[in-house]
Amino acid sequence: MVSGCGRERIEAINLANEGSALQRQGALDAAIDKYEAASRLDPSNHEITYMLALTYKGKEEWEKVASTLARATQVAPTYANYHFEQGHAYVQVARKSKQRSSWEEAQEALKRCIEHDARFADCYFLLGETELFLDNEQAALENYTKAVQHSPSDGALYVPLALLYINLGYFDQATAVINQGIKFASRESKAMFNMYQLLALANQWQGNMDEQVRALEKANEVGGAENPEILFSLGSTYAVMNPPKKQQALQMLKHFQARACKSASAQKYKDQCDQTMALMVKLEGP
Repeated sequence: MVSGCGRERIEAINLANEGSALQRQGALDAAIDKYEAASRLDPSNHEITYMLALTYKGKEEWEKVASTLARATQVAPTYANYHFEQGHAYVQVARKSKQRSSWEEAQEALKRCIEHDARFADCYFLLGETELFLDNEQAALENYTKAVQHSPSDGALYVPLALLYINLGYFDQATAVINQGIKFASRESKAMFNMYQLLALANQWQGNMDEQVRALEKANEVGGAENPEILFSLGSTYAVMNPPKKQQALQMLKHFQARACKSASAQKYKDQCDQTMALMVKLEGP
């Protein structure tokens, strides 16, 4: 004979299964209703609560994700992925609200994640971003570094670490991070493109124009098709070399003008388009 408590747990699982079927069909609101009902029947089943949180995540209802995961972590406090998803939700809330309190809630959740799984690279990565927004630059460096250490084959993790080193004026360290990251990022990835752009920036700050140009040329090679702004960066750099590479500069600037300044994205690149016109007039001369 099944007790009343046992029947409620079985019914909760049945409702959750129905919710999962609805979720696979893309009926997220209906799935949420099923998961909510299941969670009320058996609040001790943290896996159901977690599935509810993930469904709210699919709708990008971040405050509900965070509050739902607060319930899950009360029942299962050692599940690092629950704390990670809660921290991620708070980060999304903070990015939108700009409120320090949301960043602090993210910080607490992500620290709990690491407490329960010290090898969770994504927790370190998000905690690095969080510490940066809380003006804890040293803590941000430490966490970005640990993210790379725990997942060295993920090229995207190297980008914010290198950028932070550049912003702090540590150009040699930034270059070392970028050179390491380039070994792992897939050739056509956004991470590879970003790293070459950062390598150009680091060399620009150090006055190494030849290396700056080489990095920009590599960025154009791997990501120019999707990122027309690199044409402006490369063309404007050719234009100010000593002596200027006029033909290469004009070629890049004309390509940028055709792709960015005469399209629907012209407003996005307004400043670069204005500078392009001025540079072209100067390069073509009287």
